[in-house]
Amino acid sequence: MDDRSLETLGLADAPRDHPLLYPGARPSDSGLLHGDRLLPLDRLVYDDRVPVLAVGSNACPGQLRRKMDAFGIDSPLPMVKTRVTGLGVGVSAHVSRLGYVSASPFHAPGHVAELFLTWLDDEQLAVIDASEGVPLPDGNFGRAWLPAPDVRVELADGTALPGAYVYVNRHGVLHDGDGAPRTHPGQRPLITELLLGSTRLRQLFGVTPEEFCARARSDPGLCDRGTRLFAAEKLVTASGLEAYLPAAPA
Repeated sequence: MDDRSLETLGLADAPRDHPLLYPGARPSDSGLLHGDRLLPLDRLVYDDRVPVLAVGSNACPGQLRRKMDAFGIDSPLPMVKTRVTGLGVGVSAHVSRLGYVSASPFHAPGHVAELFLTWLDDEQLAVIDASEGVPLPDGNFGRAWLPAPDVRVELADGTALPGAYVYVNRHGVLHDGDGAPRTHPGQRPLITELLLGSTRLRQLFGVTPEEFCARARSDPGLCDRGTRLFAAEKLVTASGLEAYLPAAPA
């Protein structure tokens, strides 16, 4: 058996197929995703590649593989573990048509997190953009450039990048009840908490995480209603990253 295959490494399952697994399994270290294998990353060539931070399922090799397979792209994709200061991983203020409530970053000065940075070529970037609904007007996310020192991204050797892209939810993020962005605990505990806290959400999506995911995946209109309900019940706050988003087209 290939000891570098995603299956062997426990990284093959994609949240778009198994929404309660969101955000999906992440590698223990940097690697090079190539086909169905995650290879050691011996050397990284930055030329003609774009740095994009992964705060949700784009750090899951199985999810990335599914996205690339849909467009017949099998070129190597570097995934680099980084130290990021100034970002928190929050909860998107929308219900995804894939059946989950995804992650979205928020501004968190001084907060330090380990996040994966994907270095994407033009084809790969176009695929990820499309999967996040970029460009507008119909997308839930915008790709924002976060410059240093507002957000600091450091490689393992201590090298600080001049900045990186990240996908920011245009609806905002869910708050923790006191107005501050809540952090994303993983799909099952998140949906359980949301359903317990809202009668109207239970009326739309059922009383269990399994029901929520099944109903959301089968009814795009229901997802839109759920997104509007987050706002109507005043569960939404700003991410603090709105100023970095590109302007919407006229």
